[in-house]
This record gives sequence, C-alpha cells and structure tokens, in this order.
Amino acid sequence: MTAAFMDLVDVTIVNIAIPSIERDLGASFGAIQWITAGYALAFAAGLITGGRLGDIYGRKRLFLIGITGFTLASALCGFAANEEMLVASRLLQGSAAAMMVPQVLAIVHVTFPAHERGKVFGLFGAIVGLGAVSGPLLGALLTQWNLFGLEWRPIFLINLPVGIAGLILGRKYILESRAPKALKLDLVGVVLVTLGLLMLIYPLTRGRELNWPLWGHLCMAGSLLVFAAFLAYEKYKTRKDGSPLVELSLFKVKSFAAGIAVQLTFGIVMGIFFLVWTLYMQSGLGWSPLKAGLTGVPFSITVSAAAGMSVQLLVPRFGRKVLQAGAATMAAGLLVYIWEADRYGMAVQPWQMILPLVVMGVGMGLIVAPLTDAVLSEVPREHAGSASGLINTTGQMGTALGLGLVSLVFFGSIDEEQLAPEAVGGAFAQAFENSLWWVAAVLGVIFLVMFALPARPKQHMEGGATDDVVSEDVLTEDDGAGVPAEGATGPLAKPETEPVLSR
Repeated sequence: MTAAFMDLVDVTIVNIAIPSIERDLGASFGAIQWITAGYALAFAAGLITGGRLGDIYGRKRLFLIGITGFTLASALCGFAANEEMLVASRLLQGSAAAMMVPQVLAIVHVTFPAHERGKVFGLFGAIVGLGAVSGPLLGALLTQWNLFGLEWRPIFLINLPVGIAGLILGRKYILESRAPKALKLDLVGVVLVTLGLLMLIYPLTRGRELNWPLWGHLCMAGSLLVFAAFLAYEKYKTRKDGSPLVELSLFKVKSFAAGIAVQLTFGIVMGIFFLVWTLYMQSGLGWSPLKAGLTGVPFSITVSAAAGMSVQLLVPRFGRKVLQAGAATMAAGLLVYIWEADRYGMAVQPWQMILPLVVMGVGMGLIVAPLTDAVLSEVPREHAGSASGLINTTGQMGTALGLGLVSLVFFGSIDEEQLAPEAVGGAFAQAFENSLWWVAAVLGVIFLVMFALPARPKQHMEGGATDDVVSEDVLTEDDGAGVPAEGATGPLAKPETEPVLSR
C-alpha cells in the first residue's frame, strides 16, 4: 500500500506543479507533455515484464528492486538541471515503477484468501482516493512554500523518505512468493510489446508539436501489425514451453477480458481530465497551485469514501450495476462542470466547482476499487503477477493515450494567436470545455463495455449475500474449470490452495 500510495501521489503531484516547472525550466508544451506522458509510457511499456519477472524471480525481490529504483529516480528528478534531464529521469522513474507496482496486486492476490480480499481491495480503493487527495495538496503546498528556494523540486524529493520507509517495511513484512511452476522470461515478447507501445504512443504525444508528420501516422498504423505479431508469437511460445510474457488464456476468463477493456478506456478518461483540469485552473484561470490543489479536495475525499463503500456494501448486492452507475454518475458530473464553466466563465470560483467535483468523485469511487477486484477475481494464482501487470499496463497505456490525446482535444482547439498573454485565459477555458465533452463521450463507451462484466460477483466479498469460494488454482489454461458444485458454499466448498510463500 505504501508503494501504491507513492506511485499515485507521484502522478497527481506533478500535475499541480506543471506551470511552475514550465516557468523555471522554460519548458515547452511538448516537454510538459513528456514529463507526464513519459512516465506513463515507460510505466506502461514495462508493467507486463515487471509482473512476469515477479512471477519468475519472486514478487518481494522485484518489489524491493523497484522501490529502490523509484526512490533514486525521484532524487534525479528533484535535482534535474534542465527539461531534458527531467524527462529522462521521469522515464527512469516510470521504468522503476513498472517493477514495483505489479507486485502490489500480485502480493495481495496470493497472500489473502478470497473471502478477505474484499476488505483489502476496499482499502486499496481508499488509498487511491488518499493518493488523489495528498498529491495535489502536497504539490500545491510544496510549490507554494518554495522550500530552500527549490520551487517545484520538493515534489520529487518528498519520495525519498517515503521510499526508504517502504524499502525497510517491505524487507521486514512482505512474504516472498513466486509462480509454483518454473517460468522463463519471454525476451522476444518483451521487445515486441515495448516496441508496439512506443510506436503507438510516441507519435501521438509528439504529433501536434511536429505538425503531424507522415512518419507518425505510419508508426501508429504499424503498431497494430507489431501487436498482431506479438499475439502470434505468444501463442507459439505457449505451445513451445508454456512461458509466454502474456498468458493469453486469461482472456478466456470473461471477467478478466471485460475488465481489461474497461481499464483501458477508463485510463484514457483519467489521462485527459487531470492534465486539462490543471492547465485550466492554473494557466487558464490564473489560480495559484495552492488554490488549485484545495479546489480538488472535495473530489478526492469523495473518491476515497465511495471506493471503500462500493466494494464492501454495494457490489455484493447490486453487482455490475454499481460500476455502470459510477460511469453514468461521473459523466453527469462532467456535464454539470461544462455548464458551470460556460455560465461563469473566467469568474468561476472554487466553491462553485464543489458540486460537479463531488458528483464526479462519487462516480470514480464506484469504479476504481470494484473494477480491480472484478478483473482479478477468477485469475489462477500462478499467473497473478502477469495478470496484475496486464491490469496496470492497460490502465497506464490508457493514461498515456489520454495524455497524448490532450494534443488533439485541448491544444487542438486553440489557435496560435490565442496563446497571446491577454487571450490565453479564455482560450484555455474554452479548450477545457471541449475536452470535457470528449471525456463524457469516453465514459459513455465505458458504460456500454461494462455490460460484458459479470452481472454478479463470483467470489465472496465481505458483506455479500453469497459465500461461494472458487479454487483459483484449479482454473486451467484449457477449460477454466474449478467452480464448486452448485449449492456448495463456505467451508464445504473446495478450499483454496495455499500460495507458495517464504520469508
């Protein structure tokens, strides 16, 4: 949870400090996108590999390596002398996070029995909200205080004590676990999936800055061929030695496949919204980092509260409808925000934003925690790391795509002459409204994709009406069987096989 918190804070804390970084380093809009999207891209490209390495060499070991690298990269970010060094350090930080973060859900998955995971994922959802609260506030305070004349740099240096604490606690308390069957790292798969992601996201992020060159369109089209080659190779690798980078059999589990699709599209929503929101408040409305950070507190608190409540109380009773209600509620909040931004224009005040932000926060909270649980609920334990890596990868790939799409949905609606100092505020406000329409449309897609999720949770959750326990280790690549006989519940059902754990 410490690692998950640190990663979430690091994403949100940077957004609030972007205008300060821009001023201090004289960074271009392209560099600013890379400071955020570069992290997401490196993170997305390495997550599947990081998850599989945990399965093979031990999740605790990879977690500790990742958190060490993340802490060192944070120090490099904090001492960056120019925009190039900062972008490079963010790429390194994203790569280290890719080693660290997949182990979080995998360790939870193999350590806790099914009937306890509801509580843990509820806590995970609350941590998501807490990270969202702490990031903007910490970023705002640290930037505003200008500690020791360091301006924005403490937003990265704050990771040092947290990372060291996580390293010490991890060594002492986390149990080691790995896949019971010996696996090998699929190096060809690593190269193909990384190349495909780079070919898709790099030209999307740089496109507007470079005036959408032909090679960019060819790269994005070519990425589809690379992903097709990756899938073909993974099928071959499965037949050859049973050690592919991605367990394609996981996609035969309906809850996993549908959840991955939702995770991808929801990542796009997050990538677009949080960056354009920051640009709107600080560069558009001219608010200070602290004022912008405090404005987001109602949103973050509501996310945290709704996330904890959704897993424990709502999903066991209403199933998939809770997640769909979340998407609809979030879209409703966006529509209210669009109306307010249009009505009040540049005179809008933080208190007027509370209503749409609270509605959006409730919607997001109803999605984030139960979605993770739904995706992992029927995954065999030996593939926990790979599955966790896929969940995080698709979410981060969605975020990186969303950040790349900011070039289109936000900056694409601004003419160069509107970037003059006297006109930039109104231009940014209009671009913000345009971006929210796009986000609302993507949420509509998410609502429809959620129909592919199981209507009811298939594993026990605290507070749920059922107590069916599925022996996840019985699930096989061939038929996905292993569900207890009808009517078998609680201790009479097939017990879960204990994970392979050691100190």
